[in-house]
Amino acid sequence: MQIHLKNDILIHGDDMAKRRISKASKRRLVIFGTASLVAIAFFLFSLLYNVYTIYDLTKEKKDLENFYEQLQVDAENIKIFKDKLSDSKYLADYAREHYLYSKDGEYILEFDEDDTKEVIDNISSDINKNYIVLGLTILMILIFIYIIVKGKKKKKK
Repeated sequence: MQIHLKNDILIHGDDMAKRRISKASKRRLVIFGTASLVAIAFFLFSLLYNVYTIYDLTKEKKDLENFYEQLQVDAENIKIFKDKLSDSKYLADYAREHYLYSKDGEYILEFDEDDTKEVIDNISSDINKNYIVLGLTILMILIFIYIIVKGKKKKKK
C-alpha cells in the first residue's frame, strides 16, 4: 500500500516514512547550505578579529596610561627643578657640579666612573693575587718543614 503525497514523499503502511528529495531541493540545500557555511565562517572570523583588536587596544591603553603617568611625574620633577634653579646657591652648586665651574682658589678634579671602577677592580685583583701568592708560599714552607722533620726522624732510627 503506497500513498503519494506532494513533493514526492512516499509513506508506507507501517508508520515508516521514506523520503525522496527532488533535484530542486538538493540544489537549494547546496546553495543555501554553502551560503550558510560561508556566513558562519565570516562571522566567526569577524568575531575573533574583533576580540583580538579589543585585546590589543586594551594593552595599548594600559601602556599609554603608564606613559602618561610617567610624563606627569617628569613634569612635576621639571617644575621642582625649575623652582630650585631660581635659588642662586643651588644654581651655583649645580653649575660647579655639572659644568665644572669653580670658586676662586678651588681646584676641580674630574674622575670618570668607568676608569675609577677599572682602577678599583685592578687593585682588588692585585690584592687577591697577593693573598694567593702568600698562601702558596706559606703552604710550601710548611711542606718543606714537614719533609725536613720527617727526614731527621728517619736518620735517628
